[in-house]
Amino acid sequence: MQNLLEFLQKYHHWFLFVLLEVLSLTLLFQYNSYQGSVWLSSANAAAGKVNEGRAEVESYFSLKKMNEQLTMRNFYLERQVNQLRRLYGEAIEDTTGLWAKEMRFLKMYSLVPAKVVTNELNKQENLLTINRGAADGIEEGMGVACGQGVVGVTYLVSGHYTVVIPVLSTASRISCAIRGHNYFGVLRWDGKDAAVAYLEDIPRHARFKRGDWVETNGYSSIFPPGVLVGKIETVYNSDDGLSYRVKVRLSTDFGSLRDVVVINDKTIGERARLLQAARDSLKLNVKE
Repeated sequence: MQNLLEFLQKYHHWFLFVLLEVLSLTLLFQYNSYQGSVWLSSANAAAGKVNEGRAEVESYFSLKKMNEQLTMRNFYLERQVNQLRRLYGEAIEDTTGLWAKEMRFLKMYSLVPAKVVTNELNKQENLLTINRGAADGIEEGMGVACGQGVVGVTYLVSGHYTVVIPVLSTASRISCAIRGHNYFGVLRWDGKDAAVAYLEDIPRHARFKRGDWVETNGYSSIFPPGVLVGKIETVYNSDDGLSYRVKVRLSTDFGSLRDVVVINDKTIGERARLLQAARDSLKLNVKE
């Protein structure tokens, strides 16, 4: 306390000066219209700059949430466009019933947004990691996509992270179809160009052309039908000459991949149990 009193006594004239300055400025701006208007305009300009800076900072930190929402929205819109295209092609039928059926189908799936935290592009068996895991409902064998199309399949899951086998891995196998046709095959990557993959085992009687789109066919429980994969660029004969090998320009840019969604099929548990029951039943019949 003694030190405080000595400090105040030593510098009391400075405190008195500051107090008188504040009082005089208050009287000046409060009782003089011109000076008051100058003060208000200056204060408003300064406050505006501060608020503008704060808004820019808040906008920057909100980009993460906006990117997640845009990724999910793009995925849903791509799915709906595909379904609308099919509905248009079947317009002579009961489109109201078909639309209701497609909307019920979409509700079978839920999407979990995630960020890519590591991404490999220069290996034969590339892997990528996302910041969602078992705590977020992620399980092994779930499909991963982005607003541009297919990304890969979940492989190893921990509490808060998941390793994904992307399309750009020689271990990847994804069932796909040519849009507008019933021809389907298996999408594989040859370990070379990160922009293309190959759709193999397309039957020789198939009729399609360069520029046709390739998408998931929904025959597995990993991806719903209609998720974009890429566009047909070149058609080759298979090594045995019994089928076609189709070069596909991938729609997903893996080099700039940041935001993805994990596709959770709500019916996969029921289908897995039914399939296992069928297998068990077949084993019992064989033993008998």
